[in-house]
Amino acid sequence: MITAIIMASGFSERMGSDKLFLKVNSQTLIERTIKIVKGSKIDNIIIVYRDKRIKDIAKNQGIISIYNNNAKKGQSESIKLGIKSADERTKGFIFFVGDQPFLSIGVINKIITEFKKRREEIIIPLYNGKRGNPIIFPALLKKELLLINGDIGGREVIKNNLDIVNYIKIHDKYLGIDIDTIEDYKKIIDRGE
Repeated sequence: MITAIIMASGFSERMGSDKLFLKVNSQTLIERTIKIVKGSKIDNIIIVYRDKRIKDIAKNQGIISIYNNNAKKGQSESIKLGIKSADERTKGFIFFVGDQPFLSIGVINKIITEFKKRREEIIIPLYNGKRGNPIIFPALLKKELLLINGDIGGREVIKNNLDIVNYIKIHDKYLGIDIDTIEDYKKIIDRGE
């Protein structure tokens, strides 16, 4: 079983407003993310949220939602809440950010397919050589993931386990683009997306 954990409880500080509700092609970023994850070979989806609107979207989409009352402590809290809420049979945890407007079902399925061949490895996509998301961690790293703190995500766990990291190449860099600032968003809109 592979569990998706969508981390949607950040504060979008560089953006100045909650970027997950920005619209791209008439859908909010978070709605697009959920739709793409649901369309992939994922077995179970959990979304960790801070804004009640996300809870409502998750309910409408029939996915599990977990409120993060420690969102100020950083991304690590979303990771821990997602893992603790996952089915015990989970063999891999795949972590999604909610601000990748061009992420495709194909990329997600490629990561999952690779993981199924190498169930004890961390699978990381490289978009034209640049590391990106989503990243899948094997269940054997569950305890280590539950020990992280702050806003660093899984970087420390990756750094401590370089011997089991497997990178997969994604040749279209646009699939890995994320939106952090209003300038990033304007570039996407200017592209006609």
